[in-house]
Amino acid sequence: MKIVMVGFVGLFLGAILGGAVGIGLGLIYTSVFHTASFEGYSGMLVFYSFMPLGIIFGALIGAVGLGVLASRADPV
Repeated sequence: MKIVMVGFVGLFLGAILGGAVGIGLGLIYTSVFHTASFEGYSGMLVFYSFMPLGIIFGALIGAVGLGVLASRADPV
């Protein structure tokens, strides 16, 4: 049960961190490749593609990573 709860915490924290990283990468992408900002296209690109991908990958990595760490801990 501890592994599941720690996995959920990792899912939540990983999603938050992954969303932030996704926004950062999206902003870097729009500045490096000079994406047009006509009618908010660059903002929609960041928040509709990069942020959801960051949330998904961050949540998966966080849940699996903390779940593995919780399973390796010595039972007390």
